[in-house]
Amino acid sequence: MPQPLGDFPAHLQRASHWTRLVNGSVPVVIMRPQDRGNAPLPFLLWFHGRTVSKELDAGRYLRLVRAGIACVAVDLPGHGERMNLAMQDGTQTLHVVAQAAREIDAILAELKAFGTLDMTRIVIGGMSAGGMVAMVRCCKHHPFCGILLEATTGDFGGQQGRAMYQDELVQAMNPISHLEEWRDIPLLALHSQADAWVSIVGQRNFVEAVRARSANPAQIVLHEYEHTGAAYEHMGFGRMAGDAKDRGTQFVAACVGVSP
Repeated sequence: MPQPLGDFPAHLQRASHWTRLVNGSVPVVIMRPQDRGNAPLPFLLWFHGRTVSKELDAGRYLRLVRAGIACVAVDLPGHGERMNLAMQDGTQTLHVVAQAAREIDAILAELKAFGTLDMTRIVIGGMSAGGMVAMVRCCKHHPFCGILLEATTGDFGGQQGRAMYQDELVQAMNPISHLEEWRDIPLLALHSQADAWVSIVGQRNFVEAVRARSANPAQIVLHEYEHTGAAYEHMGFGRMAGDAKDRGTQFVAACVGVSP
């Protein structure tokens, strides 16, 4: 199937399958190494940030596929193939996050039915709003063996004054306030100290809260970049993008027991 958005390199294009899950309502692209046949593979379930689409991050996907790890990238509600510009407004961020988090179990159920993904070795992750989706979902019982977070925050209170902040939704969803069921899994958070859109202070608070609950605090890691040159120090990691993608790939590989 031709990719509906973006421009994947040829190698990644051949490894990719576009489909729709959850009664056709959730567009995803499933990327698998071509040399592994139909053997069930561990995978990263990945959620992009606000205003972009699941096709954005070819460099990440290529690294995973070359490491023998599959990836399932999901269009957030109102984004990509389910475009709705009103839902991309900053005031809608937590509504988008809430809907995407609710969709995850149905996505996983359909992926399991395919029989080509190892449902016992799944890492969940996301960038910015996508990372919020991952953290909100991990506040309840889940099957994930690791969580990868980029330029996001698990302390929504730190976003007060920004468009996304709506007190009722923050109270209901804020991960740092809902850790009672948080399972002790490896966590890697990557963040620029100069991020102008999502303050690193909130993510520091969240990581410390998770670390305080962990039997193995060393597996809960926040890697900080002093300055990356990315737009607003938020949209990707600029000149540190390669390093960030390499760290993410190595983290996922360690979580699922693969040598990258």
